[in-house]
Amino acid sequence: MNVLIIDDDSGLRQSLSETIVDLGHQATTAMSGREGLTRLRACNIDAVLLDLRMAGELDGLSTLARIRASDSPPPVAILTAYATAENTIEAMRLGAFDHLTKPIGRNDLKDLLARMLLARSSAVRGPIEDGATTDAGGTTLIGSSMAIREVQKLIGLAADSDALVLIRGETGTGKELVARALHDHGRRSKHPFIAVNCAAIPSDLLESELFGHVKGAFTGAGADRLGAFREADRGTLFLDEIGDMPVAMQAKILRVLQDNVVTPVGGRSAVVDVRIVAATHCNLQDMVAKGMFREDLYYRLNVVPITLPPLRERLSDIVPLAEYFLRLAASPGVPPKRLTAALASHLLAYSWPGNVRELKNAIERAVVMVRGETLGADAFDLSHETHETLDANAWLSGDLPGAVARLEAEMIRRALVASEGNRTLAARRLNINRQLLYTKMQRYGFADDDASEIPTSPVGKADS
Repeated sequence: MNVLIIDDDSGLRQSLSETIVDLGHQATTAMSGREGLTRLRACNIDAVLLDLRMAGELDGLSTLARIRASDSPPPVAILTAYATAENTIEAMRLGAFDHLTKPIGRNDLKDLLARMLLARSSAVRGPIEDGATTDAGGTTLIGSSMAIREVQKLIGLAADSDALVLIRGETGTGKELVARALHDHGRRSKHPFIAVNCAAIPSDLLESELFGHVKGAFTGAGADRLGAFREADRGTLFLDEIGDMPVAMQAKILRVLQDNVVTPVGGRSAVVDVRIVAATHCNLQDMVAKGMFREDLYYRLNVVPITLPPLRERLSDIVPLAEYFLRLAASPGVPPKRLTAALASHLLAYSWPGNVRELKNAIERAVVMVRGETLGADAFDLSHETHETLDANAWLSGDLPGAVARLEAEMIRRALVASEGNRTLAARRLNINRQLLYTKMQRYGFADDDASEIPTSPVGKADS
């Protein structure tokens, strides 16, 4: 297997190349997107590892688009130290095999190459031609945890499709943000995005809200109404909380999904071209078993399932989300308030039953109520809420990365406190090098002022 490494960092190119050769493969390197395309034409390449941020005419996404537009392109994995929701979604939409964060470990690289080798035989021409736009409108899905990155990848894979998507997740996890991301990054982005909350509309008005009506069709119908389906024509219709839709209406929705035809109340049928995205906090399978939700509609909706994890399983995203909400809450021209390490630890220890929405509200309340430039552990007291903070069992709940993130953040906080903010001493207490401590402090949102200006004593050798 010949692996092409395209990266403008010579040290990383060499490191990846040595590891790939050590794993029994060949390695070809290029220092720019333009050079990488030349290597691709000149050599028999089976897989590509591509840096996202590169200097020069072609960045990672532009290079990816050109590779995918070629005949029989090899699988391409994006490697980046700067993963965001937007570049993850766009990379997957453009046809990336995977989108991974640097540094990538030996075992992870071995697994990645094995998967790319299996995919090589079925690689096909990508849907995005050279020159296509890779910039989608600013949908915000903050987070770099493994759980939310999997969601971002699914959005990228499904964005250009017309397949029905069912988004599942607890209240407050951001289901509408996912729906908007699917729309904004897809081929329907220039057309309407219409959202309807099925739980917020009385059942006797829901048919008119969705399908429209003609003037005089019923008492109070003083004018024609298009309805959400026709308003969303050529765009996306988001049916939020579809689990709360009355069973009688479910039958009518099923008919529309089958025939792409809507009939306004009192009017004539009309053909619609709409991409449907639905969401629910309910367990629809349980509702089907209880006769509360139509089984045929459930299977019709559940073509592409996307499950949003609760915030308590996204520990490494809590502080970045809090800092994002601090920036949103700041007055124009005024620097946003900052979190202290003590408050970061406080936020990580809470279970967030209201998920991202609860965190946003808590941050907004703290910004209003607390004077000064920083928010400490006393900025707001989560203990007054009806929900308790995480107990020992809850700390070990969820997936392994989430539990590790909880442990790392708390140990770093304690080491910084014990060393009075001296990072070198804190790194020694944790038995890690200082650069790794800096990286983890940034990941978990520890601010610069959490470390003191205490001078460090000489060390025997530089950090590795």
